[in-house]
Order: sequence, then C-alpha cells, then structure tokens
Amino acid sequence: MATKRTDSQIFKDILTPRKRKTAEEMELLFRDFFNYIGDSADRPELADTPYRVIKSWEKLYGGYAENPDRIFKLFKCDDNNELIILRDIDFYSTCEHHLLPFFGEIHVGYIPDGKITGISKLARVCELFARRLQLQERLVNNIADEIEKRLCPKGVIVTAKAQHFCMTSRGIQKQKTKMITTATRGLFKNHERRTEFFRMLSL
Repeated sequence: MATKRTDSQIFKDILTPRKRKTAEEMELLFRDFFNYIGDSADRPELADTPYRVIKSWEKLYGGYAENPDRIFKLFKCDDNNELIILRDIDFYSTCEHHLLPFFGEIHVGYIPDGKITGISKLARVCELFARRLQLQERLVNNIADEIEKRLCPKGVIVTAKAQHFCMTSRGIQKQKTKMITTATRGLFKNHERRTEFFRMLSL
C-alpha cells in the first residue's frame, strides 16, 4: 500500500523542476502563500481562490499554448514601398521580474515584399507574445522577429507604450509613468522611414 505523502514532501517535489505541477499541488502552494502574507488559508472566503487563479492563468499566460504557425495566412500583393500600419492594439502582459501586470498599446508597421497578411493576424501575434511572462523590451522584439520571419517584408517596426504596476503600486510608486519601447528591422533602420511611421501614428 502506497504511503501518503506529507505536505512537506509535496512542497519539496513542487520546488523540484522535473515535471509539470498538478492543480492539487498548486493549491497547496497557494495555502502557503496566504499564510506567508499574513492571511489565513483556512478562511472560507479564500477556499475557491486557488482554483479561480489557476483558471485565470489559461488566459493570462495563454501565449505559451499558442503556435505562431497557426496564426499567419499570407496573400500576394504588388511589390511596393508603401507602409502598412495597425495601431492601437490593446495588450495585457505580466512582468517576469515581479509577476505584476503591465498593459498599454502596441503599434505595428511593415513594408511588404510581395506578401501581406490579414490585419487580425498582426493583433493575434501581439496577443501571443504578450500573454507570457515578459519584459516590454523583449515583447516588441518578439513581435518584430515573428513578423519578419513569416512575411519577409522590406521592413518592420513595432512600438509599445505601457504602464507597469511594478512602478505604480510598489517601489517608486509613480502613477503616471509610461514606458515606450521600439523594435526596428530592415528599412525602418532608416531615420526617414521611422519618422514616417511615427508621423502616421499621430493622424
């Protein structure tokens, strides 16, 4: 007959990165978390909280389950140097440094080289990479690299402006601060093309 593991044995296994944890094991971790911050894991109001949090992770970190191969559908287009922009793409992400949210808007531009994609696909690739543990600096580069890989355009530019809870709710607590990051590829290394992009965003 198998011996039932103690809580301490289960926690030891959880902290050993050998396998994906079960929901039951994660609920034990939440009990430890509640007690650590000074609350009570036995408080009735918290009984279903671990389940709700784990369920919310399906959306918050759903980008890990997405495959970029299933996003892009390509169409032929005439060869030109005209700029295509999708702006004001809302995004929500989680900073990997403090596991706190950051959110804002992403703007994507590219100059096609014989291939274009549907506008919803640009929004979906932003969502894919945002719904992972992220740094804003890496987020714009992930998106730019994926668009460059799939479309092979003449140039790609991605910029994001976001508010970070690690700045507003802890640490220096500056409420109105926003961070702006940009990634450029190809023709957007050129100052004039970057200026054109940002000028069009102001329209």
